[in-house]
Amino acid sequence: MFHMKAVKGHNIVKTPFECKRENLIIRGTEYRPTGTDLPIAIICHGFMAFQDTVRQYAVELADMGYLTYTFDFCGGSVIKGKSDGFTTEMSVLTEVKDLESVIDYAAGREYANQNKIVVMGCSQGGYVSALAAAKERYPINKLVLFYPALCIPDDARAGKMMFAKFNPDNLPEIIRCGPMKLGKCYVEDVIKMNPFDEIKGYKEDVLIVHGEKDKIVNINYSKRAFKIYKNTGSNRNVRFEIIKNGRHGFSKKIDKIAIEILKDFMVS
Repeated sequence: MFHMKAVKGHNIVKTPFECKRENLIIRGTEYRPTGTDLPIAIICHGFMAFQDTVRQYAVELADMGYLTYTFDFCGGSVIKGKSDGFTTEMSVLTEVKDLESVIDYAAGREYANQNKIVVMGCSQGGYVSALAAAKERYPINKLVLFYPALCIPDDARAGKMMFAKFNPDNLPEIIRCGPMKLGKCYVEDVIKMNPFDEIKGYKEDVLIVHGEKDKIVNINYSKRAFKIYKNTGSNRNVRFEIIKNGRHGFSKKIDKIAIEILKDFMVS
């Protein structure tokens, strides 16, 4: 049985939720402000992370009136992940399917406005968000990307992804990536992918925020994505913000800056 909980200092009700992707259960949290016909915001965590790492953004967006969701990707967490699935079966493409399942769930709530959807993601979650938005399956009005890992296909071709090293021409069944075991599907699903071709189908508002000192995802990936979004579509708001001294995974100090940028973008 799920229990509702008020978020301290905010008029928001926090409730666990479940939905399914194929035979796997996705578990997450709904942040519901008062009212009906609420616009939707869905936030995706990064590689090896879990939903609480993006909780601060969920609280801010719910406080702005968005029916907001965080969730654990299936097989996407090293610790604390509550969704089903093995890390060896996870890839960027399975995470796109997870995100789509959560969007379907959110859009089906009687108090949700299924025609106003914001999707936000950090790092790998940013890449996943960009891929899902470009499919144009949903009315995603705003896309928010914090240090999006658009480098993943290039890293796969180079045989070096985060802590993992491998021969891209002779993939092992299991790839060790620090504390996480990956299956070769993680590489196979992206190794022939051009991320910039994949994301250019999205034609609505975009915010990209990247740290100046990011050593995990080169900032040039975000610069190139910004140019592509800027040159695709018209009458849209496309913003790119570089945060001085920001690294991959924002510190609390840097996060305060990023949240102010996010809030400004949401009302623009």
